[in-house]
Amino acid sequence: MRNLLIINGHDYFERAQGQLNNTMVKYITEFTKREYEVIHTEIIKGYHVNEEIQKFKWADVVIIQAPIYWFSLPGVLKKYIDDVFVPDVFFGKAKKFGTGGKFNEKKYMLSVTWGARKSAFNGMKDDFLEGLSEDQVLFPIHKTFEYCGFNKLPTFSTYSAMNLVELDPYIAKIEHYLQEHLFN
Repeated sequence: MRNLLIINGHDYFERAQGQLNNTMVKYITEFTKREYEVIHTEIIKGYHVNEEIQKFKWADVVIIQAPIYWFSLPGVLKKYIDDVFVPDVFFGKAKKFGTGGKFNEKKYMLSVTWGARKSAFNGMKDDFLEGLSEDQVLFPIHKTFEYCGFNKLPTFSTYSAMNLVELDPYIAKIEHYLQEHLFN
C-alpha cells in the first residue's frame, strides 16, 4: 500500500469558512483509501514542523487541497511551506540552480478552488488573466515543489467556488481524476 499525505491549506474567513475544502478532503480520502494509507494535516489546527517533515518523508504522494486567494496560496499555507520545507531536508546545494531537491521519488498534486470561472483561463491576451492557464497562474507554487524534487501530477480545479451551486459534478470529476492519476 502506498502512502498519501493530504494537506488542507484553507484559511478561515467569514465569507469562506472552509466547507468546500473540507468536503474535497473528505472525498479525496474516501476515493484513495482503498489503495493508499492516508494521513492529514489541517494547517489552521496547528502543526509541529518535525512531525510534518516526517509526514513528507513517509508520503509517496502529497495532495494540497486549498483555495486560491489573490492568485496564490492562502497565507497560512505559504507560512507552513516556509516553516516545513527546510534546507538539507527538502533541498540542498546543487551545481545547477533548482536541481538540489531531495524528494525526487515523490509526487504532488494541487487540488484548488478558484473564485474565477473556468472561462477566465486560457483566454485571450487582452483578458484579465492574459490568456494564462491555471498552472501558469500557479507557476510559483509548482516551482516551489519542483525545487524540492517533487514530480507534478496534473492540477485539479474547482471553479466559481464562492457561488458554487452543485458540488456533485466536481466530486465525480475528482474521483475520475484520482483514478486516472493515482491508481496506476
